[in-house]
Amino acid sequence: MIWINANGLATHSVMKPSFDAHRNFHYFGNMEQNRAAHAFATLGHPGRLAVFRLLMRFAPQGVRPTEIAEALGMKQNTLSHHLADLTASGLIGVERQGRSLFYAVDLDATEDLIGYLALDVGRARPDLLAPLLFAPKDIAQMNPTIPDTDFDVLFICSGNSARSIFAEVLLRDLGKGKFQAFSAGTRPNTELNPFALEVLKRNGHDTSSLRSKHVSEYQQPGSIVMDFVFTVCDTAAAEECPPWPGQPITGHWGLPDPVKATGTDAEKALVFAQTYAALRRRIMTFVELPFASLSRMSLQSRVDAIGTDSQQKA
Repeated sequence: MIWINANGLATHSVMKPSFDAHRNFHYFGNMEQNRAAHAFATLGHPGRLAVFRLLMRFAPQGVRPTEIAEALGMKQNTLSHHLADLTASGLIGVERQGRSLFYAVDLDATEDLIGYLALDVGRARPDLLAPLLFAPKDIAQMNPTIPDTDFDVLFICSGNSARSIFAEVLLRDLGKGKFQAFSAGTRPNTELNPFALEVLKRNGHDTSSLRSKHVSEYQQPGSIVMDFVFTVCDTAAAEECPPWPGQPITGHWGLPDPVKATGTDAEKALVFAQTYAALRRRIMTFVELPFASLSRMSLQSRVDAIGTDSQQKA
């Protein structure tokens, strides 16, 4: 396997696995020209590209066709054709779970396609690769005049009134001083959900500084460059969002919206408590990861696993 470092140089040397190390790009040379042409042609249609981009935001998890159609405002018969074409190209796969079909990106095939474009077509030119492999966050970490002793983490959901607020507070209080936690919504509510606030107070968390915020607050020039960005609801994951500066590790830790719970106040409060408990398990697992010894690829896998494992338990 050939590794391309941040300066665009090929190397066979072993790199110490570290989250702070220079990002390397590897390509196994497995994609031949006809297969690559088929994949590029498939993505050349705006509808198929939109479906693929949505599935990438949920990767490695799968999504039901009804949810894809709703998120993209696409007719079911049109979506069926796009899914069939993407599956035939090898870029996505389908798995049956019970009565439902779930479509998910084939990450190995996607890696081959990106590698083919960057290293075969692009000939690993450093002027093409370096801007992608060297993010602003890396530069800040190498500059001794810019202290960066913690990880900056953003949690996103649609309303920023319950799930993402839970995650922000939990990481702030359980993070052992290693994290700065933030949260935001794609369509934030004007105030936090009272059931969510009650759960937080009952578990000993300070809620005095909490407020609902729009995600755009963290997309302004000069905003904090995030190390991690997590979506904690399917609605937020399905929505279009510009690429985040600094190339943060991203993950989808979706949970059902407790705000939609019905029944008595006691029954609603129970749903909020269960959502809090599910997020607490995820955050506790996250903060215990051995960040210093994990490569970026390994860290992404761990983040993905937290979301998928927790879904089974939630």
